[in-house]
Amino acid sequence: MDCRFETAETRRNKCAACYRQFNKVEHLVEHMKISYHSVHEPTCGICRKHCRSFESLREHLIGPLPKQECREIFANRGCKFCLKVLDSPNSRRIHQQKCQLSGLNGISGRFSNMGIRDNLTTGGGATTRGPQVVALACKMVGGGSDGSLDLCGRVCLIDEHENIIFQCYVNPLIPITNYRYETTGMRQEYLRDAMPLKLVQRKIQDFLCNGEPIWTIRSRGGKAKILVGHGLDHDLASLQIEYPTTKIRDTAKYPPLMKTSKLSNSLKYLTQVYLGYDIQNGIQDPYDDCVAAMRLYMRMKTQIHKIEDYPLASDPQNRNNFATWRQSELERMSPEQMLEISRSDYYCWCMDSSYSL
Repeated sequence: MDCRFETAETRRNKCAACYRQFNKVEHLVEHMKISYHSVHEPTCGICRKHCRSFESLREHLIGPLPKQECREIFANRGCKFCLKVLDSPNSRRIHQQKCQLSGLNGISGRFSNMGIRDNLTTGGGATTRGPQVVALACKMVGGGSDGSLDLCGRVCLIDEHENIIFQCYVNPLIPITNYRYETTGMRQEYLRDAMPLKLVQRKIQDFLCNGEPIWTIRSRGGKAKILVGHGLDHDLASLQIEYPTTKIRDTAKYPPLMKTSKLSNSLKYLTQVYLGYDIQNGIQDPYDDCVAAMRLYMRMKTQIHKIEDYPLASDPQNRNNFATWRQSELERMSPEQMLEISRSDYYCWCMDSSYSL
């Protein structure tokens, strides 16, 4: 709706976050109950519209059917990677040079046949700067009669500074029938003396738990590490490792990075669009995947959002924010007041920066 023809009544029925217009204020209240708008949503730096994901924000700014006024300003002053809007074209140029990260340029090739690298240690205490963060990735070979069963043939763990902590070939529990050389670069002789899966499982799980029994690991604090990756359910299942979901940061499941609420983007796509370089071309190294996932995590973690005492809709203190018995009170609120009490339905990774240990 053209804002020139908005009345006081239509403005009252317009969502202060996504700008969706409703015929009646009670419809706006119902929308706010299920939308979970919050300060943690990707937001247009021009018109301040909230979007559910960065994909939605990208469509709003770039296309195929962008908001025209925002598109024109973004084309002149916007960063195509992080989608921020800068003060001037020159500021955008300087910012985007830093925002576009470089590829690994052969680093993975130097590591590809180095065999075992094992710097796993446990028992280190948590530090005051925040929880320890590591990224994990596996490369799969094939098992079963047709080679379609995914088996972990190689695993890599890195720290937040992109240093390799652990890397080895893995000897799975059942025979390999397809080494998938075109993408894994693995041959039979590489896995002949590979580390048994059970040993890999125990070493990695002990390292992640860092001396804490898995059933005592808390979502905040403690010594257990935050685990970053892409499609970690698949990787952990192939390693037969269990780890608390509250300690997992999966770029395939993080709502702001997803294609839709049910569909994930590939790590290759996310790296190209949000980091500015290509991965997974030809023979693939799990180190490259670890680095890409860690860089995406760090980019999401370092976003600056308003600090709230109880930032999640699931927090007990927010239970009655949009309760049915408050309907009359909610209908008297302005859209801005309703947005103020609305909370996110997902854990924003920016909160990892404010861990209290």
